Amino acid sequence: MNPLDIASHGPVIPVIVIDRVEDALPLAEALLAGGVKVLEVTLRTAAGLPAIEAIARHLPEAVVGVGTVLNADDARRASEAGARFAVSPGYTSEVGNACKALRLPLLPGVATSSEIMAALADGFSFLKLFPAEAVGGIPLLKAWASPFGPVGFCPTGGITSATAPNYLALPNVRCVGGSWLTPTDAVRAGDWARITQLARDAQGLRAAS
Repeated sequence: MNPLDIASHGPVIPVIVIDRVEDALPLAEALLAGGVKVLEVTLRTAAGLPAIEAIARHLPEAVVGVGTVLNADDARRASEAGARFAVSPGYTSEVGNACKALRLPLLPGVATSSEIMAALADGFSFLKLFPAEAVGGIPLLKAWASPFGPVGFCPTGGITSATAPNYLALPNVRCVGGSWLTPTDAVRAGDWARITQLARDAQGLRAAS
């Protein structure tokens, strides 16, 4: 799978933090019901890997990936669990080379021009701007459009349903990442209908731009 393929399924990739493994399947099903197929499950909790494994095994229609990949071992373990793509908060050649060896598509995180150049040198041209709002957001992406013309971005970090259309209107933005699709209170309460509605609303965001 080409990393850009993950952007072809919709304008928003949910950034998911799983605290309880038993929430993984109903949460994924709720997102799928709302039309969101690409799911980034982060490694911020111990439940992350088993959640990826459960989704990959039981919901093959979902394109489940791993987020918060910090090193080669993270990539290896996630690939073994069934992750179909990886996302990192920053970029190192160690992570890039590990994902290439695993044939695991990588969406590398960048926050500076030097990091973009390093990722480009290693063959990555679809990148995650992170943390988007904190490092400059829309003005930064506009400034990068000319020197980094071939690069596509998935801004993530601090983006909301209200600000997402402004990002999606930029020509160098392919999609955005957001945690607002899976609010912690909704997950804890098992309010899957709310998450389905948030997913449905997110799928229509590009049209609003």
